[in-house]
Amino acid sequence: MADGLRGRRTVADGLRTVVRALVHAVLSGTALLAVATVASVLGPTLALDLVTPPVAAWWTVFTAVVVQAVPFLLLGTAVSAAIGAFVPERVLRRLLPRSPALAVPVAGLAGAVLPGCECASVPVAGSLMRRGVAPAAALAFLLSAPAVNPVVLVATSLAFPGRPEMVLARLLASLGTAVAMGWLWARFGKEKWLTPPRRAGGPHPATGARAFLAGLQHDFLHAGGFLVLGAAAAATFNIAVPRALLDPFTGSPWLSVLLLALLAVVLCVCSEADAFVAASLSAFPATARLVFMVVGPMVDLKLFALQAGTFGRAFAVRFASVTWVVAVGAGVLTGWWLL
Repeated sequence: MADGLRGRRTVADGLRTVVRALVHAVLSGTALLAVATVASVLGPTLALDLVTPPVAAWWTVFTAVVVQAVPFLLLGTAVSAAIGAFVPERVLRRLLPRSPALAVPVAGLAGAVLPGCECASVPVAGSLMRRGVAPAAALAFLLSAPAVNPVVLVATSLAFPGRPEMVLARLLASLGTAVAMGWLWARFGKEKWLTPPRRAGGPHPATGARAFLAGLQHDFLHAGGFLVLGAAAAATFNIAVPRALLDPFTGSPWLSVLLLALLAVVLCVCSEADAFVAASLSAFPATARLVFMVVGPMVDLKLFALQAGTFGRAFAVRFASVTWVVAVGAGVLTGWWLL
């Protein structure tokens, strides 16, 4: 009887801890969004009064990127903490094939179930690695989750009404890039390039509700700092490069592809919104706009900063560079075939 009572109390304490963690996470995320929103409204006005219009423009872009990304970052860190605290390693090992060659496409397809942007995929991929998933499979999931999930595909169909081929092209090019990068890492990746993500608490972290709360706080604060750095870099580019310099590139198919592939890196548009940005670039060919949507969720400044902070700078430099090349190639080939 006493053992049963203690067991019920333990379960009740665990549930209370989880509820408190979720409430704290939602409140902290809401507060951060409120502060960022107020800053985005008042910041440009104060900058115009106190400094210069370029500073106001910088502040507007910076806060827009942060406000857009924070909800999905919070979602990703919550999923990451839940995986680390509640999902045993044996479950993940049973879900994924033992062979990396088979685990990579399975993980790439699994990315379709997470309705988040690239900010959410980095902490989840880190948690998967901590739970024993092969890095190649976790990296395939990292790239596919923000690019092929249902929210992104629906947004693309709304941005390009009457053009289902654009949705199909984005799905195929993005999934192909994710799987190709997973296979490339499985074949050529080296352990010394990747700093294994660690959670506070040592090599054998605790599990359960308290571990969930600790993981949520650690991952959100850690990833949030690098998100701010990436947003600042994107805002700086937006005000430093005159738009008049971009006009000559619209007339050349190859130059337009390269330009939009580079813009996708520096503009840091969330994957749920980048289709509307691509649709607005009507002066560019369809293939160039497809490349913009394929590259953006996989290689941009804030994602690079998040990867560097989670897996190490040496990894981020190599992985982002190769991913950019593969994504551009996949976008061009798919656009040539379908568009």
